[in-house]
Amino acid sequence: MAMTEEQAAWFAQTFERLTVNVGEAVLGKTEVVRLVLTAMLAEGHVLLEDAPGTGKTMLARSLAATVQGSNSRIQFTPDLLPSDVTGITIYDQKQQLFEFHRGPIFANIVLADEINRASPKTQSALLEVMEESRVTVDGETYTQDRPFMVIATQNPIEQAGTYRLPEAQLDRFLIKTSIGYPDHEATLELLSGSSTRDRSAALTPVITTAAVRDMAELGTTVHVEPAVLEYISHLVSATRTAAETRLGVSVRGALAMVRVAKIRAASEGRNYVLPDDVKALAPAVWTHRLVMDPEAEFAGASPEAVLLSVLADVAAPQQRAQAQA
Repeated sequence: MAMTEEQAAWFAQTFERLTVNVGEAVLGKTEVVRLVLTAMLAEGHVLLEDAPGTGKTMLARSLAATVQGSNSRIQFTPDLLPSDVTGITIYDQKQQLFEFHRGPIFANIVLADEINRASPKTQSALLEVMEESRVTVDGETYTQDRPFMVIATQNPIEQAGTYRLPEAQLDRFLIKTSIGYPDHEATLELLSGSSTRDRSAALTPVITTAAVRDMAELGTTVHVEPAVLEYISHLVSATRTAAETRLGVSVRGALAMVRVAKIRAASEGRNYVLPDDVKALAPAVWTHRLVMDPEAEFAGASPEAVLLSVLADVAAPQQRAQAQA
């Protein structure tokens, strides 16, 4: 059943309340907060490539506090084991049976800090849970609660002792963005409140995790015109045939765009997706999925430039993509 105009209006109002509440702790970053909330409601994961001390942990805690959910933080290091992430099965001698002890991945909002510092074996422990929301340990499968979102971070400056994220794992992140440093006004407000170490602790929940699940399911009912789907398909094809790329946007990336565009439309009070939604989200959803040709990259080509060129070359549908009556 398609989303009604009344449901779209409620969705937008609730989304704005979530944004404002998180913004009480993450100052001056409204657009980043909206983007991360969009990813959460699209039931996807976020990769933050940012310098230390920009508020990544604060963002994760604030999201969890706003939706009355649990949060955990995993500090990735070279000696971290997969079981340190997913959990481990321990034999209980008193009861004479094996008991599974859940790892920190079993939380609503999981901050995977400096994910590229862990070995590929440990990074791969996240693949199943990020894609299928479940963990398999010793042949037993454990389902992850919803909502579930991994906010992974990596430092773009310090690369010593790091492992590059494989393309298969990058493709599992719905969006990639950065928080960046706060502007002058936000910096002054942070400095004036320097005695408060954790601003997220003062936040009150806006909705419950059950309501978040309802919003996520409601977001899937946003209407997408066939013309918009064709537009997405043409854009994806153009990234694959571009001379500067070795691999373009995958099918998973195309599906991700549809999911996140629906949430963006609903967050703006619309029950239909516009081509402008796709254009606005393309850098965050698709840039990290492009694998550049080594020679083109050496010559100065970048995923951002390729995507801008594709968006300029592929014509967007002119007819307004609104819901059918």
